[in-house]
Parts: sequence; structure tokens; C-alpha cells
Amino acid sequence: MIASLKAEDQSQLQLVEREDIDDEEDLFEAIDKLTSQGINAGDVKKLQDAGIYTCNGLMMHTKKHLTGIKGLSEAKVEKICEAAEKIVNFGYITGSDALLRRKSVIKITTGSQALDELLGGGIETNAITEAFGEFRSGKTQLAHTLCVSTQLPTNMRGGNGKVAYIDTEGTFRPDRIVPIAERFGMDPGAVLDNIIYARAYTYEHQYNLLLGLAAKMSEEPFRLVIVDSVIALFRVDFTGRGELADRQQKLGQMLSRLTKIAEEFNVAVYMTNQVIADPGGGMFISDPKKPAGGHVLAHAATIRLMFRKGKGEQRVCKVFDAPNLPEAEAISLPYYVIIHFNIDGALPTQRTNPKISRKGLILPFSYVFHGAKRKYPVAALLRD
Repeated sequence: MIASLKAEDQSQLQLVEREDIDDEEDLFEAIDKLTSQGINAGDVKKLQDAGIYTCNGLMMHTKKHLTGIKGLSEAKVEKICEAAEKIVNFGYITGSDALLRRKSVIKITTGSQALDELLGGGIETNAITEAFGEFRSGKTQLAHTLCVSTQLPTNMRGGNGKVAYIDTEGTFRPDRIVPIAERFGMDPGAVLDNIIYARAYTYEHQYNLLLGLAAKMSEEPFRLVIVDSVIALFRVDFTGRGELADRQQKLGQMLSRLTKIAEEFNVAVYMTNQVIADPGGGMFISDPKKPAGGHVLAHAATIRLMFRKGKGEQRVCKVFDAPNLPEAEAISLPYYVIIHFNIDGALPTQRTNPKISRKGLILPFSYVFHGAKRKYPVAALLRD
């Protein structure tokens, strides 16, 4: 679907620095601006140590939380909040202004034309997109593809930004990024350098990793946060019904943090989710599964996508819930080429330059070559 870029166009894929982006200036106000409103520089430093780097992010915290920061009294918090309100507007705006703000939303291509059309252009910033489904349904593969497509220029339906990847299941594979980057015509080394990766082992570790993102995003042009998966560690660290309420509360706090990150820095959040058996699904439902996390996770996600396996190597993505998308499905068709054999019937090689016609969609799920009523593996058809 996306042709390889020419060598001279590679410079277009270089990420611009945060200070060179004029459009970004209105997205958030740095916390340092509080000093112009009479706030002590030492108090601003205390806010930064607590993970608050923008005035927008400051207004997303309760005064109770702010008074819990060491060295900030209730009187100081009141003064800080009043100063922040003079810098950022968190009050009412008109519907026209809200529509104007929506123009800053960026749609990041998924690499699949069918899936992009299903999502209205791709994974959008300023929102949380959840993908749930059983194992081997394509959730993590899409995450790897987004790691690359996010770094494309905006005129190529990318985000022109860096990626933060939080891995809770140990499924991130940097070697998988290499062929995806080559497919998009990008330098694999540069792509990997623009991905920051962290392996989380507990739900507390996972939350702390999110807190540390604010400092990086206030200085560098990030455009995507991936959490794969969002629920895995919570299912391990909390057991039994006796800890269910506590688990859901902690899960809600982490999802709230993800929402604030998405809106504060205009980044896209893509998180994968597991499924659980649904005994009450009914005897007439062939596959009684539902997403884990309950109502807390369901209400936090802006767009919910259900992934499932289709026939053979096909994968099916369905819009499960979205505020502005109709309920529909996209099916991944295998990518294949029809090889026209030589007169002698010999298998063509790369040197023979056979005629090739493409059909279907280019997706990272299936690469099957068909030719003259026979199937051959890729290695056999493209041998040296």
C-alpha cells in the first residue's frame, strides 16, 4: 500500500525538535510560566519532582493530591492553582472552538488501508484506543507497526513523533521493527532510536513508568504511547474477589493517568487488552469471550477494537465501541502475488524479473505466494 521512499526523500522522515514545531506551542503551557505569576521557583521545582511539567497537567490534579506533595501547603496550592488558571483556560468554550481544537488531532496510519478506513483514517491522538482479543489475533503486531508508522511525516499519514512502549508481557521484539521499517522505506536504526522501551513487572512499576513520561514528553516530540498489555499485571498482582475492588480502583487511576497524558500532550494511546471467558454469554454464542478489566476499563477507552482470528491467516477487526465511528468490521486479506512462469516452467528468481501482479492488502499477517495452480514458500520463489 505504501511504496518505498527514494533515498533522497529519507530526509523527510527525520523528526523535528520540539522547539521547532509551531503548532505544538498552543497544546500545553510549560510549568515554568508559573514564575511569571509570582510563584516561587522552588515550588515549581517541587511540582516537577512530582511529575508535573505543564500547567495543563497541573489543572488535571486535585488540590488534595497537590497538598500531598512535600513542601506544598494548602495556601501555596491555592495560589499555584489561581496562577495556572490565568495561563490556561479550563472553563467553558463554544462548540465551534471545540471543533477547532479537534483539528489538532492527528490520525496515524495502521499500515492497512482497510483498517484505516474502518478507523476513519487511523489511530487518533488525544484518545485511548483499546484492542482486545485472544492470543495470536494481531494486537501486538499492530503495536509494532504503529511504532514505525508513527514516525512517518504527517503528509504521509504519520505522526512525525517518537514512541513510548511499555511492555508488561515481554512480547516486544526490536528485530520485528526492522522489516516493518524497511517496508515503509525508513532507516531501521533511526526508527529504533526513536522508540523508548520499558519492561514493567508489577502494576506499581507500570504506573511509575507512566509518571516518568511527562518529563520526556515536555521536551521531545512524542506522538504515541503503547501499553501491551494494560491488564496483565493487575490480574497477577491482585487475586480473588477480596482484592477485586482494590484492583479496579488502581486500574482506574492508571487509566486516568493515560487519559491525561493523551490530552495533555496530544499523543495517541494504544493499549492491548486480554479476554476472559464469559459463562453467561449464552449457549447460542459460539465464542463467549469478553474483554478483561470490567466497566472501569470499558469507560476509560475512547475507541474499543475487537480482534479475532478468521479463516486461515485472516484476522478480523471490529469496532466494538467508539463515539464517532459506526459498528463495522475490517478483514485482513493475505498479501500475495501471481507469478507468471517462464515458458520452460522453471521457478523464476529475483534475477529473472518475472511479471508480478499484486492483489489484496499489504498486512503483516500473511505473505503467501500463489502461482500456476501451486503454492510455494517465499524462500523458494525469491531465492538467490
